[in-house]
Amino acid sequence: MKRTLITGGAGFIGSHLCDRFIQEGHEVVCMDNFITGSPDNIAHLIGHPRFHVIRHDVSNHVYIAGNLDYILHFASPASPIDYLKLPIQTLKVGALGTHNLLGLAKAKNARFLLASTSEVYGDPLIHPQQESYWGNVNPVGVRGVYDEAKRFAEAITMAYQRYHRVETRIVRIFNTYGPRMRANDGRVVSNFINQALRNLPITVYGDGLQTRSFQYCDDLVEGIWRLLHSDEAEPVNIGNPNEITILNFAEEVIAWIQSESKIVFEALPEDDPKIRQPDIRKAIEVLGWRPKISREEGVQKTIAFFREYLKA
Repeated sequence: MKRTLITGGAGFIGSHLCDRFIQEGHEVVCMDNFITGSPDNIAHLIGHPRFHVIRHDVSNHVYIAGNLDYILHFASPASPIDYLKLPIQTLKVGALGTHNLLGLAKAKNARFLLASTSEVYGDPLIHPQQESYWGNVNPVGVRGVYDEAKRFAEAITMAYQRYHRVETRIVRIFNTYGPRMRANDGRVVSNFINQALRNLPITVYGDGLQTRSFQYCDDLVEGIWRLLHSDEAEPVNIGNPNEITILNFAEEVIAWIQSESKIVFEALPEDDPKIRQPDIRKAIEVLGWRPKISREEGVQKTIAFFREYLKA
């Protein structure tokens, strides 16, 4: 039986990974300090004989008794609301947390997978963004706490791979959505759906012509699973290249919910990327992966989740 540590395992993406690894027959150790993760996300797994929860901040020394085959590092505030509110914690988990977990991977001879982000590309000057692009990031801007934490995490991961021969994988995650997102996490999909369900004004920042590419969480989990079990040691983009403007997406959500919401415009946040679209040729060629779930199908599933959430 394989034994896997998933940090940030009570978070949105982390909890879906816990589900997948349990389904695949692994023993799963879920580690989370619950700053942004929620016990509700893993409540259905409590009591499972192959699932264990440890409440811990990985920015401090991490100890796990026994063997480990895989470590998936998903601990980090990941939405603008969270990392702007928790700037020091975001930098610490990206730097100290990644260092601690790479040390654990070295000690346990475990394969390590880092959750990186499309934010390492910053406000990109090339389109779409491919893994060879070094990015356009403001290191002293308000978003730099997240962008640079992830860029450092990638650098130290590659250093451990080259110097200590630790087996490492790096996934660069593009905008992902689905059930278990927090209603108030400040991300586009959850914001728009919850505003539309309440018939509140839908807030679009700037002129709404900036673009995003949204992928459903099940597609991401499949990509991560394939990357972990591949021989690819360099970063890989996992995202849906179906690009849309924020304004058009707001109009879609209103139509799908049949909401009475109106669109209102507010000032664009500092350093907000104007374009975002993954080049996924590497994922297709190396992993045989491509997204399968359409935006309408995925958003409808997410709408259903939030309808139930609002009833609770």
